[in-house]
Amino acid sequence: MNETRLNPLNDFLFMKYMGEEGDEEQLLAFLNVVLHKTGNDGIVSVKILDTRLSADIVGDKSGIMDIRAEMDNGTRVNIEVQLRAVGNMDKRSLFYWSREYGKNMQAGDIYDDLPRVITINIVDTEFLPIDRVHASFHLWEDDDKDYMLTDIMEIHFIDMVKFRRLKEKDIEHNLLHRWLTFFDKTASNQTIQKIIEMDTSI
Repeated sequence: MNETRLNPLNDFLFMKYMGEEGDEEQLLAFLNVVLHKTGNDGIVSVKILDTRLSADIVGDKSGIMDIRAEMDNGTRVNIEVQLRAVGNMDKRSLFYWSREYGKNMQAGDIYDDLPRVITINIVDTEFLPIDRVHASFHLWEDDDKDYMLTDIMEIHFIDMVKFRRLKEKDIEHNLLHRWLTFFDKTASNQTIQKIIEMDTSI
């Protein structure tokens, strides 16, 4: 039979298998793989949160993210999937980061209570003019690249176009490659079955 595979990064499907109650195992596994790059792996548990960010005052811009979660150490994580070029992806990412960062801040609260927020963007369009499939950003000092102002902001971009372009994908040893192969709508059923057998979280 000729079977057409649905796009795993479709908003509805992605939410169904990664962002609803009961999806914690696969979300936790994916976060540990992505955040290994910046030394944030080793997450033990994750709680999936409501994806709606309501406007603070009438006329403010509200938003709906694909995934919102809180890790066991209190760090908040936003995951946004963008399948088409919408422009201003950097500003869009910072907007969602900022809404999560100050979401529950009230008059009289102390700044120490503000959460660390990590944003992960999975894009199916070439946004960054660099070769990396997975890029991450922090607040570094311009002249002293080893000095980070704070780790409270961390933003990731995962580029599916660049991943599909890779001539050699290492699903045997590279856990991120396994997940991105699963996300890739062009991957064969045989390859998908292979990575499912390799990785119980997938």
